Amino acid sequence: MKIWIDDIRKAPSGYVWCRSTNEAKYVISRAKDIEIIDMDHDAGDYAKDGGDYIKVLDWLVETDQRYPIKIHSMNPVGVDNMRRLLNRYGFTEVII
Repeated sequence: MKIWIDDIRKAPSGYVWCRSTNEAKYVISRAKDIEIIDMDHDAGDYAKDGGDYIKVLDWLVETDQRYPIKIHSMNPVGVDNMRRLLNRYGFTEVII
């Protein structure tokens, strides 16, 4: 399964689209064979439903889950913060 986490940009073909942090947690917790999680940083209007998407990374660390992560955020500070978490906790960052 490929998971796309973004409130604005539509998911590419073949991805499950999650618009909020809580929705992403729900999908991830029930998914089998996650191939990649492709994520934004800023949740915009959906921030009220679990916070910005970096909270998904926090939750993955707390629940000891590691999947390949691709960051597609346009927020340079958010990207840097997410990359620090990826590096600190041993995630594989996919750069395409």
